[in-house]
Amino acid sequence: MKLAYLDCFSGISGDMTLGALVDAGCPVEHLRSELSGLRVPGWELSAEKVWKNGMAATFVKVKTEDQQKHRSLSAILEILKNSKLAPWVCETAAAIFTKLGEAEGRVHDVPLEKIHFHEVGAVDAMVDIVGTCVGFHFLGIKKFACSALNVGGGTAKMAHGILPVPAPATANLLQGKPTYSNGVQKELVTPTGAAIVATLCDSFGAQPSMSVTAIGYGAGTADLEGQPNVVRIMIGEAAEKTVPGFDEEIAVIEANLDDMNPQICGYFLEKALAAGALDVFTTPVQMKKNRPGILLTVLCKPQDTEALMSLIFAETTTFGARTYRAQRRTLPREFVSVSTDFGDVRIKISRLNGRILHVAPEYDDCRKLAVEKNVPLQRVISEALRRYERGSWAACETPGG
Repeated sequence: MKLAYLDCFSGISGDMTLGALVDAGCPVEHLRSELSGLRVPGWELSAEKVWKNGMAATFVKVKTEDQQKHRSLSAILEILKNSKLAPWVCETAAAIFTKLGEAEGRVHDVPLEKIHFHEVGAVDAMVDIVGTCVGFHFLGIKKFACSALNVGGGTAKMAHGILPVPAPATANLLQGKPTYSNGVQKELVTPTGAAIVATLCDSFGAQPSMSVTAIGYGAGTADLEGQPNVVRIMIGEAAEKTVPGFDEEIAVIEANLDDMNPQICGYFLEKALAAGALDVFTTPVQMKKNRPGILLTVLCKPQDTEALMSLIFAETTTFGARTYRAQRRTLPREFVSVSTDFGDVRIKISRLNGRILHVAPEYDDCRKLAVEKNVPLQRVISEALRRYERGSWAACETPGG
């Protein structure tokens, strides 16, 4: 599967992404031809090689006669609906604009149908977003990943005045995703760039395993001191896993608790798992003033960090929580079903190098049958394992895991 990894060490914007795609092999002529299907007149697209702190990159410029800076989300979606763009391009561009509209709506507390874009509603911004989708489609990219994003710092002048960097909409779009600032006092991630990665990328962090076949550098307009103002796109085939199992980046959230009713722990665990936590557990600890307490630990996907952090503050007595990233490796697993005298039980199996390592009856299935048949739970578990070892499951194997 063709994969694109967006390396945002100097941030990302719509025109930078478009420039990187041209640099990686999407012809400007193809962009012009396809963008004509947008049926929005009064724009010109050009590209040139530039140098950014010693690095060659492609700078794409959209020159427009459009005087209309403000368009509603519904107007933009209508333009896309009536266009002659390829279906994937049209749908993806609409998804990016909608994602951006949702962020603006949250920032300004305005319903989605009443959202009016300012700079993003102009033709040049529309060409950037739709052109980016055209470039991805031309290069055959089906999967997207992104690095941690350098958002910059300081303040920037926007339609609503001088605002802190990252802009409110940008911060909202990147909520739960890895971001940082290396101290550059400039807006490095624009709302358009943030909307692109928030819509398309399903993983954030280190470069995934891939065989790189093309690399493109897209230049921004500003010149930064000490670093090139470019975004890098690495394109290639996602590599096959060389070992069973897989590595993924997860977030770890921790909080020390010494004054909470223990009954709340069970309630919080259920709420956290329902909110997307991968695991929740507690560890006894000795805290300051010689008080016994517990260390609450929540494992989750990076994009769920903010929601689960909020849940911790709402449902526990902690005044502070900390988070960090960790790598997790899990074994491939599958489920088969065995038929016992009490009913069907799923068996979870894990493998390494083709060899079965662990076999475990599914607890919930065993517990349900033990209650229904009024038999000891251990008897159901033992019977399920015995049937598995006899091989009676082979005729009713089910996919899953």
